[in-house]
Amino acid sequence: MVAGQTGHVFSQSTAQIAMHEQHVLIIDDKVDLLDGLKRLLSHELEKVKVSVTPNPKKALEMVRRGDHALILMDIRMPEMDGMDLLTKIRKVDPYVTIIMMTAFGSIETAVEAIKLGAYDFVTKPFEIPDFLRILKKGLERNQLIRENLNLRSRISRKSTFESFIGQSQPMLKLYDTIQALAHTDFPVLINGQSGTGKELVARAIHDLSRRKARPFLAVNCSAIPEQLLESELFGHKKGAFTGATTDHVGLFEEADGSTLLLDEIGDMPVSLQTKLLRVLQEQELRPLGGSKNKKINVRILTSTNQDLEQRIRERKFREDLFYRLNVVRIQTPSLREIREDIPLLVDHYNKKFAAELGVPRKRYSMDAMEELMLRNWPGNIRELQNFVRRTLIFCQEEEITPEHIRDVEKPEAVSKAQVEQQPGDTTTEPYIQARNRIMEQFTKKYVHNLLGVTAGNVSKAARMAGLSRVAMQKIIRRMQLNAGDYRAARGAFSSANRDAGGIVSNAG
Repeated sequence: MVAGQTGHVFSQSTAQIAMHEQHVLIIDDKVDLLDGLKRLLSHELEKVKVSVTPNPKKALEMVRRGDHALILMDIRMPEMDGMDLLTKIRKVDPYVTIIMMTAFGSIETAVEAIKLGAYDFVTKPFEIPDFLRILKKGLERNQLIRENLNLRSRISRKSTFESFIGQSQPMLKLYDTIQALAHTDFPVLINGQSGTGKELVARAIHDLSRRKARPFLAVNCSAIPEQLLESELFGHKKGAFTGATTDHVGLFEEADGSTLLLDEIGDMPVSLQTKLLRVLQEQELRPLGGSKNKKINVRILTSTNQDLEQRIRERKFREDLFYRLNVVRIQTPSLREIREDIPLLVDHYNKKFAAELGVPRKRYSMDAMEELMLRNWPGNIRELQNFVRRTLIFCQEEEITPEHIRDVEKPEAVSKAQVEQQPGDTTTEPYIQARNRIMEQFTKKYVHNLLGVTAGNVSKAARMAGLSRVAMQKIIRRMQLNAGDYRAARGAFSSANRDAGGIVSNAG
């Protein structure tokens, strides 16, 4: 069964939402005005909790920590301009209703505020009835938006967990952990063996979070050379180094307001770990060659298959960075730990890959399934996926038995006879020449057998091989084969192919 059948219910009826207390935050540098507005709104608006602050920076932290229905704030404040604060708040919570207020109202200012995401605009001094009417409309708007988001979140949760297969106890625990962490901004370290779906977990956390409206970004720290990784993460200015012909926005800046996964964090060079730690501590960065720091709001997820504590002992990973990243840790279960889910996984990939290849699905005997469940699977899910693909391509029979499993595990691409030198050949053939010769032999036999299986249907042959039709046609011409020759000789070919132990089996 596809995962996602457990967990909390995200949607509520409008009546239920209306019963909940709504939070209003007021931001203004005039303390007397704040006190007056708090008394007024607490008296006039039902089921509303009012918080106030004269400090824009504190207000931003309050928005990050809390769930506010409406924010009422001044435009002109000494510590931070209201327009700047509006932009920052929208990055933290793009759905909150914001109403701007000022004693210096103008059409131009109102238009600019609304373009930046404000819901409405009021001028001081207030006409109390009109002022309250605008606030009530803003609260109603927030109620509708939140209900819509709840419904979308329920749908999103279902589609997010459709990528996960399994109902074993470790998997159910994983789903609960993902859901719990998705609604926080804590850094999460995802540990697990290769092929256990660490990036899938990271994407699920993002997709269920309030940051899901912005794109999820990921970078493999081991796949990019050290000299380029710093620029990729933090960006650079034109002329920062040789070849820097334009400004480059780094992934941290690009992920502002979203989630960034640092995959294979254990392979990050120690020199970059120092800069990463500083960025995480200060929540700001300076691109290479830049002169100013930039504030950022990025949720960091990291993943690794390494033992970071051991890397610390080897002085290959900073201990202070480890504790900064390891606020919460998730361990993705290996396939050995969820053996009872293997039948579900096999069935899922059997259907999926059969549809992709355009071939019938296979049945697995009870003995075959038992053998699969007893295997160690060092490559985990990825290894199981590859195994199911091979059974669809190379097993002719409709039912898979333990014997077929062992046959599929043998090297299927090139037989021993193909790679050995011809008898009496005592010379050492150059590597490139030997490789090209063997690949030509393999390609011709593979395509020959494939066209026999498909009775010369080039489109079907291309699908089964995972190639485009154009690419398959080019290979057929290069091998000097004629697809038409196979259409009239399918029966004869099938018999010959079985006798010869061909590479591609008839799936039909």
